[in-house]
Amino acid sequence: MAKIIKPPKAYQNPEFISSSDARVIRILAEYLEPQSRFKKHKILDTIVFFGSARLKSRKDALAELNKFKSMNPKAPGFAKELRHAQKMLEMSKYYEDAVELSRRLTEWSMNLETSANRFIICTGGGPGIMEAANKGAKKAGGYSIGLNISIPFEQFVNNYVTKELSFEFHYFFMRKFWFAYLSKALVVFPGGFGTMDEFFEILTLIQTEKIRKKLALVVYDEKYWKSVINFDMLIEHGVISETDLDLFYFCNDVDTTFKTITSHLEKYFMKEKETTLIEPKLNIK
Repeated sequence: MAKIIKPPKAYQNPEFISSSDARVIRILAEYLEPQSRFKKHKILDTIVFFGSARLKSRKDALAELNKFKSMNPKAPGFAKELRHAQKMLEMSKYYEDAVELSRRLTEWSMNLETSANRFIICTGGGPGIMEAANKGAKKAGGYSIGLNISIPFEQFVNNYVTKELSFEFHYFFMRKFWFAYLSKALVVFPGGFGTMDEFFEILTLIQTEKIRKKLALVVYDEKYWKSVINFDMLIEHGVISETDLDLFYFCNDVDTTFKTITSHLEKYFMKEKETTLIEPKLNIK
């Protein structure tokens, strides 16, 4: 009697699952799988860190700069590369600040009387400021989340993300959904296009009241951000209102940022009903 060979079930057919016809299934998977893991680990809410993937720790930036001592100063591109290395050493202060802020916020959250895991550090999971924030949480002995994205360069999961809370996304919009969904506070460190994209999308959702929860949006280092974005001219040209600048805080050091975030969370979110369930009810219209 001939052996009966059954065709694969649809959800076990890799050709179908990878096809454009199954795109909605893949999108749903990037919603449901993280939800399942957050539920399992009792993650109720997060503090999100945004910032440049290109920034280095002071130690690494200094090591990179020291390489120039053994290089020929007359070599092509030497001056330009040296200036870049010097700038990276200067910018490394933001990496170190992110480590310290994350460590302090994690220690604070771990001392809360709660049955759930509250205000867990969450990043994009990659290098730079993301790595720094995950590193700070690990130093404190707490969980941290990494919402990684598959792109051709820069992005890889750093070694400080809690293994069980490391995610790999294909769709940017699903990754952004998870940044917004659980966050109760969000810190925007200096960064480039990607950071500005994330910052302005969240800011627009707050401005248009699509995000209705009292999300604390903190912009780190007023001097940096006002040098790359002319907020005053946006007001002068009439494309934003002066009161729109009240939708976020400028903070310039770790102490002020820590106090701003914890005071905000204590005021708006410490009394809310805890649950270990991540329900599909958003404070997003």
